[in-house]
Amino acid sequence: MHLTFDWQGALRRARHGAKESVAGEHAPPRPAWKRFPYGDRVYRYGGTALLSNWCRLHRADREPYPTAENLVELLRANPALEPHAADPDGLAVQVEEAWRSFHAGDFADAVDRGLAAGPVGGVVAVRAATVYARHLEEDPQQRITILREAVDSAAALVRLAPNWANAWYAHGAALVRYSQHLSVVKALSQGLGSKVRESLHRALQLESGHAAAHVALGVYNAEVIDKVGVVVGGLTYGVRREAVVDHFEVARTLHAQSALVLAEYAHASLLVLDGARTGRTHALCAEAAACQPVDALERLHLEWALGEIEAGPDYP
Repeated sequence: MHLTFDWQGALRRARHGAKESVAGEHAPPRPAWKRFPYGDRVYRYGGTALLSNWCRLHRADREPYPTAENLVELLRANPALEPHAADPDGLAVQVEEAWRSFHAGDFADAVDRGLAAGPVGGVVAVRAATVYARHLEEDPQQRITILREAVDSAAALVRLAPNWANAWYAHGAALVRYSQHLSVVKALSQGLGSKVRESLHRALQLESGHAAAHVALGVYNAEVIDKVGVVVGGLTYGVRREAVVDHFEVARTLHAQSALVLAEYAHASLLVLDGARTGRTHALCAEAAACQPVDALERLHLEWALGEIEAGPDYP
């Protein structure tokens, strides 16, 4: 599949409400995105199956199911979205299909459908782009381009929807991944660290049970400590080893038996908690590998954990 995405057009729609094509004739072509490598039908929830499994699929982010009623509630909480959502019934179907593609691992289609729905589809579009860039994109330049555009799109979205927890989470998570691939040190020098904390803490203020925001904060603390050290990280950026554990333990409480939570915890442990020596990383990877993934994102984390177990050193 070869697709073109007009991200800048998406930003203009978010800011001005312009009715533009998502993949317009003049949009620059983008290299085709890779397919999800573990089967394109394994996690496709057709018909009513998406609704039936929604609570489990969204336990980490608490995103409401995209019904017209829930979209109306979102618009009431974020009045600036209203001019971009004249048909909640039609938009609910579009966003539902975008999430269906997201969970199936068809990330390009999820972005396409999310952008087509306008700002109310922004969260699923940004999430899909971020996940794809982090897990499947192999070209470093293309990866950083996707993540930068995801950050820009999410920044436009939070201006329109400051009371949408997952808009803030999508922005913070995209910033975390962008910072990793830009280089954490460079990102910190540009002041992105404070933006990460602001967005993720805002998500938690709006939704205290947001396990995914705790995961992202745990990752952020671990990455900063890994790159600049405990002392500089603490004094300059306010990160702590204890915060890594705290955030991940809260996430585990909120979302037990999640391959995503456990694999990210294992990676953070490897970075800053001396995980290779203590066996913490191995234990967490083993737990992640024993989970039953419910969608493509969890499967990608499970496969990472399996790879670490297979390729890692002999843990005590």
